[in-house]
Amino acid sequence: MRFKKMKTFSSRPTTDFAKEGLFNILENTHSVEGLVVLDLFAGLGSISFEFISRGAKKLISVDLNHQSCRYIKTNSQAYNLEGMHRIIQMDALKFIAKDIGTFDCIFADPPYDFQNYDELLMLIEEKILLNKGGIFIVEHGRQTTFENKKGFQKVRQFGHVYFSFFTFDTNEA
Repeated sequence: MRFKKMKTFSSRPTTDFAKEGLFNILENTHSVEGLVVLDLFAGLGSISFEFISRGAKKLISVDLNHQSCRYIKTNSQAYNLEGMHRIIQMDALKFIAKDIGTFDCIFADPPYDFQNYDELLMLIEEKILLNKGGIFIVEHGRQTTFENKKGFQKVRQFGHVYFSFFTFDTNEA
């Protein structure tokens, strides 16, 4: 999928190098095809569209920024993805605090100065947002560490981008 660049976007999109590394890890541990995915702090939607291009069944992209959501929606419509791709303009923490269903994979790329990681982790675990065997991935900078957090599995670095992987036991059999 090829998209026009959004000229007024001020955040840092995930680098292609980091994205490739992330999906190599995912495809070696999980099958992306058929997954139900939640992309929090979606930005321009590059991770969302990467999941879709690799066969995700259903995807929700959440971002607070109106321009970002409009950009993602325009690209989703251009590829006729409306039936499987929802775009929600809302604060990510407020969104996951609602009754939103469950997911096979949740990806979060908050701003690197994000201060609410503990709340994010708590909500994902307590609301049981991951299906059995599901994975939660947080993109973050060098200054953030999750090694002592519940559910933490591993961290992988690609250039200046870090991905921390979590799993939580669910009540499902």
